[in-house]
Amino acid sequence: MNVAYVRVSTAEQNEARQVEALRSHNIDKWFTEKISGKNTHRPQLQAMLDFVREGDTVYIHDFSRLARSTKDLLELVEQLQAKGVHLISNKEHLDTSTPTGKLMLTMIAAINEFERANTLERQREGIAIAKRNGVYKGRQKVAVPPGFEALYARYQRRELSKSALAGMIGVSRPTLERIIKEASA
Repeated sequence: MNVAYVRVSTAEQNEARQVEALRSHNIDKWFTEKISGKNTHRPQLQAMLDFVREGDTVYIHDFSRLARSTKDLLELVEQLQAKGVHLISNKEHLDTSTPTGKLMLTMIAAINEFERANTLERQREGIAIAKRNGVYKGRQKVAVPPGFEALYARYQRRELSKSALAGMIGVSRPTLERIIKEASA
């Protein structure tokens, strides 16, 4: 069976590019999720690992979609190999069932991890410089929306849940918590 695993990091990102690239492999079963790849605790990844059987082939667009760290990637590949499942990366043109594919996998995973660490370091450096120059102030605070007091009174009377209240004023739950804290201070 041909199985595809597709992942993007956030809900705002679109997986269409990966899906399009994998279509030519006659995929029988798709596992798609919008979640960070910082670890392997991902529902669709775990479902895919449970689903695949000996003789199956898992297709991914590139290795960074499967794992962000070399250690995680190598462990996932080892799990798949123990089940007799092949892994093929579209972008890197690698098949882990070959000795050369295994070698290249290790090298590419290490390079991807190094690249990610460098990106995060550059981001931290840029933010530090912007803060020092007074340019970076962080995210702007969300102001208390008009009509909040009436909606908050409904919440206090248990007519609305916190989730419903947050949705009605268009903010996240943590932002709602901050607004409530500031309003009651």
